[in-house]
Amino acid sequence: MNIFISQVFAVMLFISNQAVAFPLPQYQMSQVELPSTFTNDYDFEGIVALSNCSGSLVRFKQSLSTDKAWILTNGHCHEGFVRPGLAIYKKPSSRYFTLLNSKAQAMGRVYASELTYATMTGTDMALYRLRESYDEIRAQFAVNPLTIEPGAPQLSEEIEIISGYWKRGFTCSIENFIFELREDKWTFADSIRYSRPGCETIGGTSGAPILKKGTRTVVGVNNTGNESGWKCTMNNPCEVDQYGQITFVKGYSYGQQTYWIYSCLNFERDIDLNLVGCQLPSKTQFVQGPLL
Repeated sequence: MNIFISQVFAVMLFISNQAVAFPLPQYQMSQVELPSTFTNDYDFEGIVALSNCSGSLVRFKQSLSTDKAWILTNGHCHEGFVRPGLAIYKKPSSRYFTLLNSKAQAMGRVYASELTYATMTGTDMALYRLRESYDEIRAQFAVNPLTIEPGAPQLSEEIEIISGYWKRGFTCSIENFIFELREDKWTFADSIRYSRPGCETIGGTSGAPILKKGTRTVVGVNNTGNESGWKCTMNNPCEVDQYGQITFVKGYSYGQQTYWIYSCLNFERDIDLNLVGCQLPSKTQFVQGPLL
């Protein structure tokens, strides 16, 4: 299912179909309504809360402690949705993120210097580069980053999804990999579908990392789910197989794989969309600087 991901991404660049969401819910969920296990059973070190979403402080396998740190979230969690077929690349940013410790306590804010990459085509992913290095964050907050796994996750693998916005976690497994996921005007490739019960994610959990259960290893980023049982509309993604057959089920939730970021890392441990073999969309249609 992951063998032809680069080819699938190439096709996605020319498709103007659909994709995305999990906006904030219209209600406010009280922590009183949540069993304590939703927070107490999870390690929140390195999880972050955004104003509208969740995210995580992440590093790559080859990252140095002196490197400026990264924040991973969804493309639709940045300051405005990214238009289909486009990616934002190297856009200055001063956004802040609330950093949590292992007990989900807010330790303070870290600040972006750049929105290095964001797209909602082929995947739903954003990476912010911070002003602070990993060493500086560790010294100030005693918080360490999560590590993005360079390999693809496996079918039936047990996972955890940890939301900084709600300070709660979810546990389930990878039920399937979806060839194409459509939502409104956007399309995603090789998406992760979660098993149920366990990972019925809600608005505000967008951008939360998908971790191998019991580890600090990131294999994906949570991004959407079918809320009303509708077909291929906003907040109601549908699945499309290799033969074009469409299915949609109310309550199915999804995330996007993150391992292909490694195909775009250069020797300076930065994202280079022009790197030979880079699989992140879109290599030839990116926009450098302000987009929206």
